[in-house]
Amino acid sequence: MSPKSSLFFDAKDHEILNVVNRFLNRDALVPQEEPAHFFHPSLHPHGIKELAISQEIRVAYAVINLLDTLEIGQVHERIEALRALHDEVLYSASSSFRYNTGRVLIQIMKSLIRAHGNPAEQLRLAHDFRRAASGRRRVIREMLRRFYLLEMPEEWNQLAFDNHVHDANTKGRKSPTHLIMDAWIKGIRKLDVVYYNFVEHSAVAELLQAAEIMGITVRVGVEFLAKFRDRYVQFIWQPYGFANYHDMLAFMEEKPTRHLMRMGREASQYHHDYVMLLLQKYNDRLRFDIGGKYGVELTKISKEEILSFVGIGQTSRTHLAELIFRRIRAAFAEQFDALQAEYQNADPERKKALRGLTAQINELSTEGIINTWLSEAKTPDIPLPHLTDEMQDVPEILRLLPTTLIDWLTSIRSPCNIVLNLCCLSVEDVLELLYECEGMITHLELFNLKNYHAGKMDDIEAISELQTAINEGSAIALKRLIRNLIKEIGCSGTTEAPERCRIFTEILRNIPKLQGYYTTTPLKTRIGSDSTSRSSRLHGMGFIMPDTLPGRARKVLFKEPDSQRRMVPLSQEVYSCTCYYRRRHLPLGKPLTRFLRKIPGLKYLGMRREEDWHVDEKTVHYCKEGNIATLGGFQRNVAMEFHLEQEQTAKEDTHPFTYMNTTVKNVLKVLFGFALTVVTFQYTQTWWFLAWLGPIIWFAITGFRNILQATLGGGGIRRTPLLGWNAYLSWSRLCDSLMFTGISVPLLELGVRWLFLEQVCRLDPIDSPTLFYSIMSLVNGAYIAAHNIYRGLPREAVVGNIFRSFIAIPVSVFYSFLAYETLVLFDLLVYTPILQQSASVIAKLASDSVAAVVEGLADKAEYLRMRHWDYRAKLSHLFNCVSRLEILLPDEDIIELLHRPKDFIKTVGKETEDLEKSIIVNALDLMYFWMYQPRARSTLARLITTMTEEERAIFVNAQLVLTRVQEVSQMLVDGLAGINFAKPLAFYLARHEQYLDDMSRLTGINLRQHAA
Repeated sequence: MSPKSSLFFDAKDHEILNVVNRFLNRDALVPQEEPAHFFHPSLHPHGIKELAISQEIRVAYAVINLLDTLEIGQVHERIEALRALHDEVLYSASSSFRYNTGRVLIQIMKSLIRAHGNPAEQLRLAHDFRRAASGRRRVIREMLRRFYLLEMPEEWNQLAFDNHVHDANTKGRKSPTHLIMDAWIKGIRKLDVVYYNFVEHSAVAELLQAAEIMGITVRVGVEFLAKFRDRYVQFIWQPYGFANYHDMLAFMEEKPTRHLMRMGREASQYHHDYVMLLLQKYNDRLRFDIGGKYGVELTKISKEEILSFVGIGQTSRTHLAELIFRRIRAAFAEQFDALQAEYQNADPERKKALRGLTAQINELSTEGIINTWLSEAKTPDIPLPHLTDEMQDVPEILRLLPTTLIDWLTSIRSPCNIVLNLCCLSVEDVLELLYECEGMITHLELFNLKNYHAGKMDDIEAISELQTAINEGSAIALKRLIRNLIKEIGCSGTTEAPERCRIFTEILRNIPKLQGYYTTTPLKTRIGSDSTSRSSRLHGMGFIMPDTLPGRARKVLFKEPDSQRRMVPLSQEVYSCTCYYRRRHLPLGKPLTRFLRKIPGLKYLGMRREEDWHVDEKTVHYCKEGNIATLGGFQRNVAMEFHLEQEQTAKEDTHPFTYMNTTVKNVLKVLFGFALTVVTFQYTQTWWFLAWLGPIIWFAITGFRNILQATLGGGGIRRTPLLGWNAYLSWSRLCDSLMFTGISVPLLELGVRWLFLEQVCRLDPIDSPTLFYSIMSLVNGAYIAAHNIYRGLPREAVVGNIFRSFIAIPVSVFYSFLAYETLVLFDLLVYTPILQQSASVIAKLASDSVAAVVEGLADKAEYLRMRHWDYRAKLSHLFNCVSRLEILLPDEDIIELLHRPKDFIKTVGKETEDLEKSIIVNALDLMYFWMYQPRARSTLARLITTMTEEERAIFVNAQLVLTRVQEVSQMLVDGLAGINFAKPLAFYLARHEQYLDDMSRLTGINLRQHAA
C-alpha cells in the first residue's frame, strides 16, 4: 500500500502528519508556533478555538508538548499541556463513549509521535486517530485491543489502582505528569507514588496538580529504611487528611517536615556514594567480566554520564544497570553483521554456541544485570552498611530502629499511614514488627508484583493468614499460628532462635494486646507493582477488579493472544453501591414529583442515579485463584531482538480498506448497497416503475430520514440560524446507512416479501395487512439490531431500534391503508397487484418514518448531554474566576464591577490580568456555544432557571465584557485564541451584538443598555 496513492488516506491525514513532524523537526519551527503558547488555557475545546484549528491538531500539540517537556524547570508547561489534553479528549468526544475515546486518542497520538522517522506508520496512525475521533464504539474497541487497553465503564467507577509506583524523581522513567497521563490511559483511578528518603516540593506540586486535572486520587509516600536484625526493613510513610494539594504543599514547608526531608537527603546521598563505588567497580573489573561473558568489548561509564542519565531522580543500581544494558546491546549490535556472516558458514557446534549467545542477549534485562553483576554477593568488597552503632559514617536516619523511626514519622503528621514492605520478610519478621511497633503499622504491602516475580515474597501465604487472624479477632487461629512459629524456630537451631522464642512466647501470652492494636481499625493491605516503566521484562503498573469492568472487557481480559495480564494470588470481596442524589431543578415540579414518588417503583423519580464499587478491607487474603488482575502487561518486542537466521518476513497486514480514502470508501459503500438494491428489484419486480425507480426511492427514503433525523437532533426549526441542515449531518454516517439499507433489500424484498410471504405463506398486504407487515417489520427490526451490534452501537440504540420495529407495524398498516384507499378513490383497483409489489417499500417508509423521530430524539439527548458537559465546565470556571477575583480584590464588589466592563478592565492590574483574560475567554466561548453548538440555546435556558440569584448575576454581568470591542479585539490579535486569529476575530466582531441581544431576551435584562 503506497501512502501517496490517492486511493488511500485523506488530505487531513497528511495535514496531521505534516504538523506533527514540523514540530518534531524543531529546526523547521518558528518561535510563535510553540504549542506551549498556542492557546489561552481557559479556552474550551467546543468554544471559539474551533474556528482557529482542528481538534486533531490541538490534541497533537497537547501530546507533543506533554511528552516533549520532561526536563526539570518545565513543570508549568507540562501541567498546562495536560489540562489542555484532558479537555480536548473528553469534551471533544462526539459520543457518550468519551472516556474510552479519550484514552484511545491520547494513545494513538503518543504512538504517532514515537513513530517519527517512519512516515508510512505515522500516516496509518494519523488515519486511525481521525477514525477514533468519531467515537464509534466498534472503532474504539478495535483500537483498545490493538494497544492492549481494557475497555472501562463510562461511569468511570472501576476499581483500578496501584499502591506502589515510581516517577522520574526516584528511579522511574516518567515525569509526574507523564505518569498520571499514562495511569489515566490505563484506566487507573487510585495511585500511590513512592519516593525514597525524601521528596521535593516541586515533585509533589506537579504530581498532585496533574492528578487533580485527570481525576485520579493520589497518595504520596516516602520510603525509609530501619534497622531490624542486622538488615534493613522498608517502611512507607503516607501523610493524609489534607483538604487539597495546597494544604499538602504547606505541610511540606513546615519545619519538622523540612528537617525530615533534610535527613532523608543525607541517606540518599549515602546510597548515591554506594552506587558510585559500584560504578568504579564496573569500570575497573566488572565490564571485562561482563564483556567476556557476552563476547563484547564494553567501554567505561563516566560519572557525568550516569548523573545526566539519572537527571532529577535519585541515583540507584537500576540506573547503572540500564546504562550497562544499553552498552551491551550497542556493542553486540556493532558486531552482529559479522556474527551473522560467520553463522552462515560455521560448523554445527559453532552455530549452537552463536545461537546460545544471541539468546542470552535477547533475554538480557536490567533486572538480570542487577541480580547477576551488581548484587551484594557479586560485589562483597562494596558491602552495604553492617547496621552497627559503631558505624558513625552512616547517616543518622539509617541507624534508627523501627519503633524510633515510626514514632518520629507519626509525630510529624497524624493521621498518616505506615506501610510495611514485605520484601524478603518472613511471617516471623512481620509478627515481631507488628507487636514491637504497637499497632503503628497500619498497612502491609501484601503483594508487590516486582518482588513477587523476583522470589522475594515466599511467605506471602503465611503472612496473609496472620493478617486475617488479627483482623478477624480469632484468638484460636492466632494462638495456633504463634505456637507453630515457636515450634519451627526452636527446631531451626539458629543463633537468634532463643531470643525469638522468648519474644513469641511473650506475644503468645499477650494475644489480646496484639489484637487490641487493630480492634478499631483493621490491619489493611496495599497492592503495588513497584513499576518504574523501565523494564520490558516486568509488568507495567496497574491492577483491576474484573467485577467492576463491563461484560465485554471481562470476556477479553485473558483472551488476547499476546496479553501478559495475570491474576494476582489475592482475593477481596467487592460489592456495588447505588446512590440517588436529589436534583435542584425538577422538570415536573416539586408537588407532582413528591406525589408520584409515593407510587411503588417511582420512589427515586427525578433523582440522579450513580453506581459505585467498594471493597471490604478486612477480606483480603491469599488465594491461588484470586479476583484481582494486572492491568499492565509486557509484550515481546520482536523488533528489538537479534536473529542469526534470516527469517521470512511476514506479509504486512495493511488493512487496505481501513486506510482507504474516506471519500472513495464512502462512494464504494453507497455503490455496493445501491448495486444490491438494483439487482434485487430487477429480479422481483414486474412493474417497470419499481424495477427501475424502486432503488432510487429506497435510497431517497433512507437519505431523507438521515437528514430529518440530524435536523431534529440538532434543534429542528428552532436550531441556530447560523447552521444549515448539512452541518448536523455526518456524511460517513449517511453512507454507512445507505450501505446497510442496501444490504437489507435482498433480505426484505427478495427473502421475506417475495419468497417467504408470497411464495411460501401465500400472504398479501391487502387481505392480511397486520400479519404481513408485522413479519416484515420484525425481520427488519432484527436485521437493524444485528448490524447495530456489529457496528458496536450502545445497547440503548439496539433496544430502541427493536422497539421502533413494533411501532412501525401500525404505521405500515396505516400507509398501506392510505395507498389502497387512494386506489379506490381514483377507481384504480386494477393496480392492486402493484400495491402488493410495493409492500417492502411501504414497510421501509414506515420504519424510517419512525426512525427519523426515535433516532432524532436520541441525537437530541446526545447533544443535550454534550452541551450540559460544556456549560457545566465553562460556568464552573467562570464562577471560580470571580471567586478568585473577590479574594485578590477585597475592596471591590466584583459582581458590580463586572456590571461596568469599562471600569472592570481598568481596575484589574497585572496580578489579576490572567483572570481578566479568563473571564473574556469564558464570554467568547459562551457566545460560540450559543451561536454554533447544537442544543446550546435550550440547555442554557434550562440552566439559567436552576441558578441562584448570585450565580445568575455573575453570568449576566460577565457577558458585558464583550462590549469592550477594542480590548477584546486586541487580545484576539495578540494570540488569545491562537496565531490563526482571523476567523475568531471576525466571528466576535460580527456576532457579539446579536449575542448580547439574545442574552437580553433570555434573561429579561437589557445588557447593551446596562453596558452603555
